[in-house]
Amino acid sequence: MSREEVVIAGFGGQGVLLIGKLLAQAALDAGREVSWLPSYGPEMRGGTANCTVVVSDDPIASPIVDHPRGVVAMNRPSLDKFEGSVEAGGFLVINSSMVDRGAERTDLLVVNVRSLEMAQELGNVKAANMIVLGALAGLSALVGLQQIRRAVEHAFEQKPRALEVNLRALEAGHALAQVEIARAGAKGRGKGLDGSGGAGGAGNDSDGSACGLH
Repeated sequence: MSREEVVIAGFGGQGVLLIGKLLAQAALDAGREVSWLPSYGPEMRGGTANCTVVVSDDPIASPIVDHPRGVVAMNRPSLDKFEGSVEAGGFLVINSSMVDRGAERTDLLVVNVRSLEMAQELGNVKAANMIVLGALAGLSALVGLQQIRRAVEHAFEQKPRALEVNLRALEAGHALAQVEIARAGAKGRGKGLDGSGGAGGAGNDSDGSACGLH
């Protein structure tokens, strides 16, 4: 990986900025160049929030990204706003618990994550953002799962109960992403996320039920 960019967007209170911070911290701990650029409305909880994370092997001249490699849309307004900006052949993570439509584009790898329902199955709805983080870790070249795990362990080291469920949520989201990557590959999309066409449909069929939580 020389450079990877992702935008995470949603309502304040959904853990959007925390997802970005954990990604950035994990990449920083791995020795990469990192930028984390938050943007949010005057009222955090219930207002709009997004952040852009850039990870690179080289110095980052600007944290501003017009066409990210990937987007995480935690709500419908975020999907409407950012779907069109993703570069062709990139990826889109949709929090289908809060979004009432699928992706319109067919040149992206799309993973629909039922984050709230999956978190409820794990016993703590507050872990929904960790499920999304796990899916993002599975799709993006920003950092690996183990690096993310270490960042989560550090963030929740004083809260052992929360740490346990958050790690399980992280792994569930990551497993879901791996299922979708394999499904897209089986449909002839090509290596990694660099192909075009067909993957959007594969992602749109997923509702998170393949993650093996039961």
